[in-house]
Amino acid sequence: MWPYYAALAGGIITGIGGQMLLKVGASAENLLAQLLRPSTIVGLFLYGVAAFLYIIALRKLPVSVAFPSVSLSYAIVAVMGHWLFNEPFGWQQIAGIALIMGGVFLVNQH
Repeated sequence: MWPYYAALAGGIITGIGGQMLLKVGASAENLLAQLLRPSTIVGLFLYGVAAFLYIIALRKLPVSVAFPSVSLSYAIVAVMGHWLFNEPFGWQQIAGIALIMGGVFLVNQH
């Protein structure tokens, strides 16, 4: 079963990397420039890889476990957005992350 959890974790990490690269690409001066930036192209590719890994994980993991686990990426992206892009990170974000982590913990208790 561990290879499917590894695929899920890999998909989550890859999706986070894709999101960070899409944010970097979003700093282009217009939409066409944004779409053609290497960071955007690689970010979209990583999203595809993340989806592929998620599909592998779904072969053996219940979707009721896998999908909520993907929400961990929201928490990690919020922290990384603060560190890398100086985005706001206050008590609301901390409370939201705590709720996400608690929810993921609860749905993985089977």
